[in-house]
Amino acid sequence: MKILIQNGRLIDPATGLDQIGDLAIASGRIVALGKVPADFEPDRRIDATGLVVAPGLVDLAARLREPGHEHEGMLESELNAAAAGGVTSLVCPPDTDPALDEPGLVDMLKFRARKLSLCRLFPLGALTRGLKGETITEMAELTESGCVGFSQADVPVRDTQLLQRALQYAATFGYTVWLRPNDPWLGKGVAASGAVATRLGLSGVPVAAETVALHTIFELTKATGARVHLCRISSAAGVELVRQAKAQGLPITADVSINSLHLTDVDIGYFNSAMRLVPPLRQPRDRDALRAGLADGTLDALVSDHTPVDADAKTLPFGEAEPGATGLELLLSLALKWGDEPGVGLSKALARITCDPVRVLGDALGSLVSSAGRLTQGGVADVCVFDPQAVWQASPEALVSQGKSTPFAFDAVGAALPARVRWTIVAGTVAHEAPAVPV
Repeated sequence: MKILIQNGRLIDPATGLDQIGDLAIASGRIVALGKVPADFEPDRRIDATGLVVAPGLVDLAARLREPGHEHEGMLESELNAAAAGGVTSLVCPPDTDPALDEPGLVDMLKFRARKLSLCRLFPLGALTRGLKGETITEMAELTESGCVGFSQADVPVRDTQLLQRALQYAATFGYTVWLRPNDPWLGKGVAASGAVATRLGLSGVPVAAETVALHTIFELTKATGARVHLCRISSAAGVELVRQAKAQGLPITADVSINSLHLTDVDIGYFNSAMRLVPPLRQPRDRDALRAGLADGTLDALVSDHTPVDADAKTLPFGEAEPGATGLELLLSLALKWGDEPGVGLSKALARITCDPVRVLGDALGSLVSSAGRLTQGGVADVCVFDPQAVWQASPEALVSQGKSTPFAFDAVGAALPARVRWTIVAGTVAHEAPAVPV
């Protein structure tokens, strides 16, 4: 199908492109950018006057809840949510049920995602069998099935020797290991250690849970040479350690969630279970350091950390409520909200959710979609068209995801969200269209 997007503000953070113009799509590729040949005859025209035409968003952390947790999210519902949020490529952790530790499970997941044609899906394989931290998986076979890296999700590896061996193996074949730094003994609480957790009587997770794990990861990275991606940095001390490690030349990248970027432990309020998240929300100084680290490139990407949770699992006391929140449809809005800060801007905000996540994925994407996260002539036609002036509220009715719990619900945060996706195009096919912008 041939599509012509007309009169939009074309923004590509990877190349610095920012101009009013047209974009032509044919055979799943961008065939013209800026000025379209007069003889191009589209099957469909999209008027993007007053709208931004950007690369499709790339989310490095989104749980789809299938298989095993279909009551909280189905593959179709969550990929529809991704399309509604302008996300054209996403990485899903391996903590499904069963865990993604067998090639057959990965093949099935990717096959179903391809049939839906709503979003590109890049699974992470389990680092250990069943995420139990006892036996390393067959990484080569999982890679052949389409895994872009290996992870324990939120389950820490207690056996440091096993982690070292896994990193050695990964380094030998050029695989990337994705780890969330969290000490298994210190990180058992439900809220960040501090005055709020103490006042509410909640078990705390100290900053040391993150920093101790980071020191261990960095030492093993030095010893093995493995490439490591650090998931969901949450503290000022963690940001500084990542900054120092990068200065030393360690092959690491890191991301931060939309939750930690905007919220603090004060937002827990009176035991608001929507704020029950992993990693836990920390103090304002941590949030400010995360924002600064994302701005200066210490943190490479912003992620939704999408984890749809059933309403019943949230209607429990704070310490017993299931952690997680819906985020795919909020990623663009919350990135742009951060982009309004002095010294950030629209292009940098978009970079952290488009071309920069692709850089984290590197060669694992393969040549077919290596141009994802960019608007380039001849590149894959993954495009997000959004209204930067729109304002909306993250009410349950406004969310496509099966999970309706979000800490950014209007009644919880008290503020509307900027920007709304109008069209999402994946490989030249319209995956989402919102004819009217909700107010």
